[in-house]
Order: sequence, then structure tokens, then C-alpha cells
Amino acid sequence: MAVSSICLGFSYLMQPLVFLNAFFEASTDKTTVLLIIALTLIRMFENIMRKNGIMQNMMDSFRSLVRDRRIVVASMPALIGLLPSMGGALFSAPMVDEASHGLNITSEQKSFINYLFRHPWEFISPLYPGLILASAVTAYPLRDLMLVNFPYAVCLTAGGIIWGLNGIGSQKEVKGQLSRSGILSFIPLALILILVMVFHLKLSVSMGIVILCLLICLKYSFKKTLQALKEGFSWELLVIILGVMTFKTVLDYSGAVTNISAFLSDNDIPVLPVLFFLPFIAGLLTGLTIGFVGATFPIIIGLDGAQNIWAISFAFASGYVGVLLSPVHLCLVLTREYFKASMGGIYHRIIKTGAVIMLIAVIEYFILAK
Repeated sequence: MAVSSICLGFSYLMQPLVFLNAFFEASTDKTTVLLIIALTLIRMFENIMRKNGIMQNMMDSFRSLVRDRRIVVASMPALIGLLPSMGGALFSAPMVDEASHGLNITSEQKSFINYLFRHPWEFISPLYPGLILASAVTAYPLRDLMLVNFPYAVCLTAGGIIWGLNGIGSQKEVKGQLSRSGILSFIPLALILILVMVFHLKLSVSMGIVILCLLICLKYSFKKTLQALKEGFSWELLVIILGVMTFKTVLDYSGAVTNISAFLSDNDIPVLPVLFFLPFIAGLLTGLTIGFVGATFPIIIGLDGAQNIWAISFAFASGYVGVLLSPVHLCLVLTREYFKASMGGIYHRIIKTGAVIMLIAVIEYFILAK
């Protein structure tokens, strides 16, 4: 993103001082600062939840509540997926393997279940960087994007049930006892959702409140708190955010978006294929939600016919289907390797699920975007 910003500045013959001014404006913008704070706090939150066994308590509690083994198999990656963790599918894979013992299930189905059920949250969770960045770049409230993306999360879950769990057969587990610590383990995540969705607080503020409560309840020392903050901070994440926001600002300064929009209009190119192909290809190539959002959304928001939340939601669905199909998506690679499954056996299920998501996205776009 940073290199693209420089190349764009050169191609539009921007003066060095103008480019530096664009970089300074992007770096000091309130949205950029809040975005960096929010994403750092999310990493810190994930670290605290994992290291203190709170996430494990959530999974154990869920298993004690549910008797149907199929639901248990699907719930393991879904619960792990609540927290954004690079390559987290490898964490849930052994749990899926263990929970599926005795069930009529292939390696490809196990891979598909482990891969798919950890990913509905990227459409609707305020903890995922891609969604947060989409909100920052487009200026649509995070809560509104979560609501319009909700049908896609439902479609993805339905795809997992139909092409993953269907036909396995049911076995009952012995019900365990739900402990007090198990109930309490769900409170931090629930509190974040309530603060964002009900009270409309900024994500950075919501995360700060919940993390402060966790630090107090877990009796973290000052030294331990600093260590958690240090582990939450990422230079790579900082560079990504600054690169994306600089790219967006340079696009505005250069007039490139206006030119792209004029080109599409002059050549009678409809906006819908652009809303699909740009994010889809970027998602396919990067395997990262933050990748397709950062690379394409600064362009998309300037297009005629794309200035509504439904068009943005359609573009998000398109990009995310590309991410799910990407051969460089770390979760897909790790899952396939763990279960020794054939890629073709996983792919045909992902393609069907992606087709359902895009069908709903097209219907939503034509009904609501107009």
C-alpha cells in the first residue's frame, strides 16, 4: 500500500511536499489513530483471553451444554474464531478431530467444517480488522456494516451445515456440568458487543473498558499489563494501517478516483461488475480481508453508484468470497495439511457456499441499493 501510494503520486506528478502533506494528514487523522488503538487493544484482548484460559473455559462450557456431537464439532472452530488470531484454524483442528471420533465423516468434511465455521465472524464481529478498516475507510458506522453484513454470515453458516454437517449422523455426548467460571467466561465478548451495538460506543472505547475490567479482575500487575500491551502492539499492523490510509488520502489528492469513475461512465461500464471483480481478485490474491479492503475500498467509495452502504456491503461480500477461495489463505492451508485432505474435496464445498453468499448479495443490492 505504501509503495502504491508513492507510485500513484509519481504518476500524477505530485510535488514531494504535497505527497508528504498527504502522508501527514493520513497519519494524524483521528480515524487512523483510533483504528491503530482499536486493533492494538484487540490483539491485547485476544492475548489476555487465551493466556488466562478464558477461551478454553468458553469451549468447555459450550460442550457441557450441547449433546449433539455435530454441533460440538462445528462449535469448536466457531468459538476459536470469535477471537481474531492468524492461523487460528490450526488451534481448533485437533478439537474438531477429537470431537468427530466415531462419526461418519471424511477428512475433506473435517477440513471444510474447521475452515468454514471459524469465518462467519469476519462479516459481523467488531473484533476483526477487515470490518473495522472498512468502516474507517468508508465512514459508515461499524454497527451499520455489521447489520447489513449479517445475512452473509447466516449464508456461510448455512453452507457449513448443508455441505459440512449434513449426512454425518448424530451421536449424543454425555452432558457435563456448567461451572460458574464457564458462565463468566462469556461476559467479556458479550460486553464488547453490547457496548458497540446497543450503546453505540467507539470500538476503541469499548475495548478499553473491557480490557480494564479484565486487568482488574485478573489482578494484573503494572509490569504484566505493560507486557500484554507490548505483545498487543504490532509494527506490521501499524505499517498496514498507515499504508492504507495514506493510499486513500493520495487517491483523494491526485483525483485518481474521479478519473476512474469518469472512465467507467464514459465507457458505459456498469458499476456492479467493478464492485465484484476488484475486491474479489484482491481477496483471492492476498487471502486477507484487510488486504482487499485496503487495496480496493478507497477506489470503490469514489465510484458513481457505489455511494451507499449496500454497495459497500456487496463489495465486502465479493472480496470475502475471494478470501475464502484463496490458495494463500493461511487457515485453508493449515487445515488441509492437518487433516491430509484433498484440496478439490474442500474447494467444491467452499465454491457452493460462496455462490450462495453472492446470490444473496446480488438480491440485496438490487432490492436495497436502488
